Amino acid sequence: MHIHPPKVEYFDLDAKSNTDPKGHLRGVEEYRLTRAGLYMSRPVPGHPELCHFESWLLPAHGLRVTRQSWRPGHERDYDFYVDVVEISSGGSVWKTVDLYLDLLVRTGRSVTVLDTDELLAALDRGLVQPHRAQWALETTYRAVAGIAAHGHDAVRWLAAQGTVTTWRRC
Repeated sequence: MHIHPPKVEYFDLDAKSNTDPKGHLRGVEEYRLTRAGLYMSRPVPGHPELCHFESWLLPAHGLRVTRQSWRPGHERDYDFYVDVVEISSGGSVWKTVDLYLDLLVRTGRSVTVLDTDELLAALDRGLVQPHRAQWALETTYRAVAGIAAHGHDAVRWLAAQGTVTTWRRC
């Protein structure tokens, strides 16, 4: 397994851009700032399977909740991909630091935790400090418990926490 440092991503509201962890600059169709966090919506031009990408950065939850819209015939068996992230902002730029753990939410059916092995390997190799790994695990447990308690529905769980999210379709 290739272990990498935590991935960092930037969201520039003024420039309407998103810089992914590999440094690729992407144009953003919409940013929406709310009390709960930051919504981002952007198309994925030229991608053979994916047509649209949207995320909510939710600092109070330590989560980035993403919904991907797939082209016909390329659909995936999950509704939301949730990253456990540290979120900060300064001026018009938001930043996420991905702490390895992810959730796949199949609304009404299940929630699955991914990449625990990556977090533990990064901790073992000193790429993440113990207190950050503990925070990531506690954040994951809280999200899994909340989503499961709300019928495996991430949107319902977030709404019950006072975090209303809205989504668009491709």
